[in-house]
Amino acid sequence: MTGIFKANNPINSFLLFIYGLALKFAWFLHPVIPSAQKTDGFLFKVLLARMVSIGANFPEIFSIISYGLLYSQAIIFNKLINRQRLMQRPNYLPAMAYLLITSFFPEWNILSAALIINSLLLWVWARMGSLYNNQNPKSGLYNMGMVVGLCTFLYFPSLAFALLIIFSLVVMRPFRIDEWIIALLGIITPYYFLLAWLFLTDKLSGYNIQRFAVGYPYFHKNYWVIVAVCISFFAFLIGVYFVQNNFRKQLVQVRKIWSLLFLYLIVSLFIPFINATHTFEYWVLSAIPLSAFIGSAFFYPSRRWVPALLHWIMIGLVIVICYVVK
Repeated sequence: MTGIFKANNPINSFLLFIYGLALKFAWFLHPVIPSAQKTDGFLFKVLLARMVSIGANFPEIFSIISYGLLYSQAIIFNKLINRQRLMQRPNYLPAMAYLLITSFFPEWNILSAALIINSLLLWVWARMGSLYNNQNPKSGLYNMGMVVGLCTFLYFPSLAFALLIIFSLVVMRPFRIDEWIIALLGIITPYYFLLAWLFLTDKLSGYNIQRFAVGYPYFHKNYWVIVAVCISFFAFLIGVYFVQNNFRKQLVQVRKIWSLLFLYLIVSLFIPFINATHTFEYWVLSAIPLSAFIGSAFFYPSRRWVPALLHWIMIGLVIVICYVVK
């Protein structure tokens, strides 16, 4: 599989779709109806409420939507990596890695606010990559901030991704106070319209403002899932090693984008610690940047058996977790 997806063949988009279906077939057999968590925003709660009647009669709709989101995210992120030339040549390995690592955890295959936010953050990420040579980035910065603000209507702790915008300004741009202010105004804008609507409809006094809650996030105690985490971390370290080895051969812009990806991973791993609900689903926010490094672990080794062995070990863990472990 690693050899197939290492090539930049248009048919690989279809093969990736079949590959993902095979990995996630268990969640089509046993669909799960999602439920809103305490820190989920009002927009996600409204969305679930509208889908209750459909899901009661056809629960598979949630599995279909979840897989549609995961597959589209994998393809879009892969195209961004190829367009930004983060690897030596275009391939489909980051997309394969994304579908593979999201198959380790049942919560990552259930429709959730965090899963939807991943699609919005991909749009933000695409704009971040274009900041380096952009002579007029103000409109892009405002839109990025506004999308992050909208993400908080789905899942409030995602406000922490404002740090990612700050990091992108520090890494990709010389300091200009007006750009920082415009990004901040973009984040505030959705709340301005929300408060205006609440005021005009006389609902402002009854609106509960969400808050951060520092806590220890829930983690699986299942042995096989812990093994999967360890294997993913090992693959991540391999990817980091090869990315570092190729750093000097890459353009300055590419090196900065890799640095931003690492910061993206740090922020996404931090978010569950400011979450009042101790569920594992919010860790899916880390899957996008993680898949870029694991994709590098599949791409760079000169000995073909190394990525092939790593891939089939991970496939075996997916089979065990989905069909053997109860």
